[in-house]
Amino acid sequence: MNFRRMMAIAVVAAGGFWAVAAQAEETVIWWDFLGGGDGVRMKQMITDFNAAHAGKIKIDATTLEWGTPFYAKVQTSAAVGEAADVMTYHASRIPLAVSQDILEEITADDMSKMGLSASDFAQTTMDAVTVDGKQYAVPLDTHPIVLYYNRVLLKKAGVLGDDGRPVGMGNKEQFTATLQKLKDAGVEFPLGSVTADGNFMYRTIYSLVCQQGGELLTGNEFLAGDNPEKLAKALAVLQGWTKAGLQSTYTDYPATVALFTSGKAAMMINGVWEVPTMTDLAKQGKLFDWGAVEIPVIFDKPCTYADSHSFAIPKNKGKEISPEKRAAVLEVISWMDKHSLFWATAGHIPAYKPVTGTAEYKAMEPNATYSTLTANMIFDPKSPKAGVAGPIFDIMSNYFVPTLNGEMDPDQAVKSIKEELNSM
Repeated sequence: MNFRRMMAIAVVAAGGFWAVAAQAEETVIWWDFLGGGDGVRMKQMITDFNAAHAGKIKIDATTLEWGTPFYAKVQTSAAVGEAADVMTYHASRIPLAVSQDILEEITADDMSKMGLSASDFAQTTMDAVTVDGKQYAVPLDTHPIVLYYNRVLLKKAGVLGDDGRPVGMGNKEQFTATLQKLKDAGVEFPLGSVTADGNFMYRTIYSLVCQQGGELLTGNEFLAGDNPEKLAKALAVLQGWTKAGLQSTYTDYPATVALFTSGKAAMMINGVWEVPTMTDLAKQGKLFDWGAVEIPVIFDKPCTYADSHSFAIPKNKGKEISPEKRAAVLEVISWMDKHSLFWATAGHIPAYKPVTGTAEYKAMEPNATYSTLTANMIFDPKSPKAGVAGPIFDIMSNYFVPTLNGEMDPDQAVKSIKEELNSM
């Protein structure tokens, strides 16, 4: 065999090899809605995954607009078989997705292949991604609201404990007294709250309803039994703080963050996703000594509203996922959960308990301090009408804003809310 023929055979063989290699690498189409600080961190995790799986699996990621636009795109795309292979999904939106038949079930075999089990996650979190006994997503995190605070201002007002945390967190009277002392000490806004956005304040209000043992949905009825009274009490507390000048009025989300970071608000109720904002400002020397803790117990027991970023597999109509693709998707989900310590730097609490049990996580502050609230979480009621950017949020928001800002009676607001929710 002459040299040229040997080279020709070698080239053909090499071409065949690379063709096989190219086919062996699975490209996983990924959609998320993660912007800001957590989006930056997720992009880094995707880069790290691709490096660790070079030649085997590659994530091709796209970030879409958060909220209604994201979920509308998923619904329409799945209906024509053009959705992603894997996507981030709020646990609160899963009941609606199941009713639309746009999510694949995550089976026990899937969990086994990922090296995961239900016991690796908090029961409340797993329940949030389960409908009628079937699991439809794998939780990545829980992202509750927390109380951010300025240690400098609290110490000046005499309301910073020896443990470096706010005092007066045990009941309504104690916390109101803490807010009043801050006001008396000259703090412009003792508490910064997103009072111009009822969608956001739903999180705080629902937490206070839960603290009374209340619930939003009982069977198929909204605000059944004495739950209207519990909702009215929650609204009355928040309205009282506003009227007393203890809480910011008609403040939108960016303004609330600005009040806190500028030192005009001594405390702020906001999501854990603002931790990167505080961390980054502190590293630049542009922020005071700060911390974050579980929200105060205003009523009978600790309870905090939370949602969960989870991973779901779209059910693409007319396009059954291949075994090879599904295996790649499961590897993506498994790897992300098992490497979610870095995700915790976005402020979110990793859902995978082996991560939060590590020494590295326990040394991460303020994350480790507020992560104890996972024992006291409440998720949205399981309803296709619930979930972020859903109709329940919208209806309640219309009444929350005027009520919190002192322009509507809490009892009247609750009466209207109940009528509209039950007429949906």
